[in-house]
Amino acid sequence: MLGGVIPDDDHPFLINWMVMRDADTGQVVWESTGAWDVTASEVVAHVPKSILQCKRVSREINFSSKKEMHEFRLVQTVEFKGTILEEWSFHFGFVIPNSTNSWQQTIEAADESEMLPAEILSGNVVMDTCFYDLNTVVLKQRVRIMYI
Repeated sequence: MLGGVIPDDDHPFLINWMVMRDADTGQVVWESTGAWDVTASEVVAHVPKSILQCKRVSREINFSSKKEMHEFRLVQTVEFKGTILEEWSFHFGFVIPNSTNSWQQTIEAADESEMLPAEILSGNVVMDTCFYDLNTVVLKQRVRIMYI
């Protein structure tokens, strides 16, 4: 497992790292620098504003699970100043107990005419992500985006 991160009874599910790429070129636009603090109700991510120029973003999440899951999925909402702008849902399926997995999703950008500038979005956008096994919450995390 990466960086010695091992799920335990207190934290049976961990996000080890995440990478976001321009889906068309494969170029890394942003990556986390290690395991996420799953105990924090909200974390801050400093993301290059160049990600807003990507037509499609490929997101790879590496996670570890102590428990078996049958219908692993995530639902993510994008909030701007407390108002939900978008909601995305992704399905992974079965997760082997005591495993580390990578999961990649592709996210289509809004039309350029619908995009707000990074200066307005920065600090005002929160990605509210909830990981589920069927309808049971596995992890809920809020990430405030600061565009740099």
